[in-house]
Amino acid sequence: MDQYTWADPPSRTAFPVAAPGYPFIYAAAFSTAVFALLGMSIPAIAGLIVTVCICLFFRDPDRVVPVDPAVLVAAADGRVVAAARVEANPYVDGPCIKVGIFMSVFNVHVNRSPFAGEVVGIRHYPGKFLNAGKDAASEKNERSATLLDISGGRRIAVVQIAGLIARRIITWVNQGETVSAGQRIGLICFGSRVDLYLPEDTQLTAKVGEKVKAGYSVIGRLPARKGSAPDPEAEV
Repeated sequence: MDQYTWADPPSRTAFPVAAPGYPFIYAAAFSTAVFALLGMSIPAIAGLIVTVCICLFFRDPDRVVPVDPAVLVAAADGRVVAAARVEANPYVDGPCIKVGIFMSVFNVHVNRSPFAGEVVGIRHYPGKFLNAGKDAASEKNERSATLLDISGGRRIAVVQIAGLIARRIITWVNQGETVSAGQRIGLICFGSRVDLYLPEDTQLTAKVGEKVKAGYSVIGRLPARKGSAPDPEAEV
């Protein structure tokens, strides 16, 4: 696979930053400037380091996605911590394939759609703030699930999960919107976890321990269902 396209229009800045990060950046930069003007060198240096770290936390680089309309791409940057079949879940009916991706504070925190489809629901679940790297976080932590109807009458759930540090989940899409594969759909402040619940017939390629990038890394493939209309883009 060597053909890619932009998931979203490329940014006009050399270092794109997600909009929700600006208040944190401005507050840290303002505090740093005050310390510097007061001649408080140590707090000023500490403030500068914090400001740079926050900029890195909220970086939002442009991404290209594979042109192949059958592939599923990662929804988050980070490390795959789960990749297996599950018999039941709260988001989609019946057995499915679950892929969990853990984001550390060093990863990009912007989340992307794994596949093209229509947003048919957004559900919020209050909960705890356990370490998102643990399996228990999938069921016990605060989370927001975005449900997508995709080709062939199938459904995908993208679940943004808060973690030990992350306390704010942001979802940018709304019910009724159509999204493309790799499109930005939300953000979790200061790292956490995203779980994907994929159709049972997904040909999974992601492996536990693998590092992936949102929108770019292929985690699986969806075979065409018998009787479904061919996708015109597949001919390209």
